Amino acid sequence: MAKMTGAILPGNSTVEFREYNVPEPGERQVLVRMKASTICGSDIRAIYREHLGKGPEGYQGVICGHEPAGQIVKTGKNCRRFKEGERVVLYHISGCGVCHDCRMGYQISCSAPQRAAYGWQRDGGMAEYCLAEEADCVLLPDFLSYIDGACCACGFGTCYEAIRRINVNGDDIALVVGLGPMGLAALMLAKARGASKLIAADIVPERMELVKKLGLADVIIKSDAGALDAIRAATNGRGCEAVIDCSGNTYGRQLAVRGTRQWGRCVFVGEGGTVELNPSPDMIHDQKTLFGSWVTSLGNLEDLVERLPRWNMHPDMTCTHKFSLENVGDAFKLMDEGKCGKVAVVWE
Repeated sequence: MAKMTGAILPGNSTVEFREYNVPEPGERQVLVRMKASTICGSDIRAIYREHLGKGPEGYQGVICGHEPAGQIVKTGKNCRRFKEGERVVLYHISGCGVCHDCRMGYQISCSAPQRAAYGWQRDGGMAEYCLAEEADCVLLPDFLSYIDGACCACGFGTCYEAIRRINVNGDDIALVVGLGPMGLAALMLAKARGASKLIAADIVPERMELVKKLGLADVIIKSDAGALDAIRAATNGRGCEAVIDCSGNTYGRQLAVRGTRQWGRCVFVGEGGTVELNPSPDMIHDQKTLFGSWVTSLGNLEDLVERLPRWNMHPDMTCTHKFSLENVGDAFKLMDEGKCGKVAVVWE
């Protein structure tokens, strides 16, 4: 039986390699040859450093990588849509398929025992091949690279969901707090949705410099004690109609809420951490709306990869570093430092 090498995360800020059999697709499954697999901040926060998740939703010691894109090389029996040779992105949570959330396309919220996320409870993308359910595949247009697709599997998909949730449009000045890969995605998608002005905020100089280099924001603000005044100065004292927090940091979240204009909308996307707010002056008196948004639906992921060619947008522009699988340990280490853009493992 053919063999392949896969990477796992022991939880002590290291990567280990193991040998696996190349899997055979079962009924309505496909075997995907990996072309690109990107690293997500949740991989770093919840698995790479230490295994934070417990129980059925925790990391199960499987091949890591929940942002896979590749080419189908073999199909199992009774596949209905996808065939060998097609380029695909994997929606990275496989649900039960019959609960209310799955029927809406939000397998991320499936609570059935059958729920399994690629790279968390079932083998993911950090190997030469990945066994996937046909139902989890999203066709990747020829316009998009495999790194584009991998970026959409979680990061861009998650930001697209959040931006749709608060309906960013041409009436809005949009603020993005936290300029890691998620923040870069949020800026690009807010612009595509028509935001009239983009303000970006972070405390890390390297991230601020990357946003400037890529030309993704009209105003870049350091998230220090003067940040809120700077936001107000850039908005005639009013704040921003649409705000996306990608920081997952208590001070970043406070800035996001306080930088939201009266009657504005703010969405929390960055995970982890806590936040302390003063509800009356921070939210109630200004009639603000605060949303929580977790990943995206399968349908919205399909919509996103369809729209990216219309917008002439390539998510891979946010990818600052590429590694081969044998150097994936260096890739995780770099991502953990929090000073770069997206990091990808590639096979071509």
